[in-house]
Amino acid sequence: MSSPAAPLLPATRPLILGSTSRYRHELLSRLGLAFRAECPEVDETPAPGETPEALARRLALAKALDVAQRHPGAVVIGSDQVADLHGEPLGKPGSHERAVQQLRRMSGQTVVFQTALAVVCLDTGFQQVDLAAVRVVFRRLQDDEIERYLRAEQPYDCAGSAKSEGLGIALLDRIDNDDPTALVGLPLIRTCRLLRAAGLVVP
Repeated sequence: MSSPAAPLLPATRPLILGSTSRYRHELLSRLGLAFRAECPEVDETPAPGETPEALARRLALAKALDVAQRHPGAVVIGSDQVADLHGEPLGKPGSHERAVQQLRRMSGQTVVFQTALAVVCLDTGFQQVDLAAVRVVFRRLQDDEIERYLRAEQPYDCAGSAKSEGLGIALLDRIDNDDPTALVGLPLIRTCRLLRAAGLVVP
């Protein structure tokens, strides 16, 4: 879903990250842009038969639009990540027990982390969605490795219990992607591209 690039926006137009994820906040901070974060109110329940890719795209746009409704003059970023295990979406585990179950299932498997990005400005009618798919091959994991990782990182707010920027990298055999920040939760290469298309000046 996309629209033609909007006219150049005033430099004072605010930028809002529609997420309270500390991982996305840290990533966006790397661009040196002034922004603030706001929590979107979006039901993340998958629709019946919805693919992980479609779910990630829908939620990223829904999050951006939810925040944009309250700030129509702002450029709003929404993002969502869904772990795709052979077509089945794996979300945030939310608990130690569910994280153990997820990692046992992903042991020795190839998982695609579908990281979607949406940028919206209601005043200009700008709306674009993009997606970065990251293929990750997990090692065959022993239960004691899973326990050590979970106790150290507590990645219960991460899709598929994966926290690659920490000890989680030791669980992997391989990562295939075109944007090294996508697995963490916000694909910065695509973010820069969409923000420029929205009219913002990005260093």
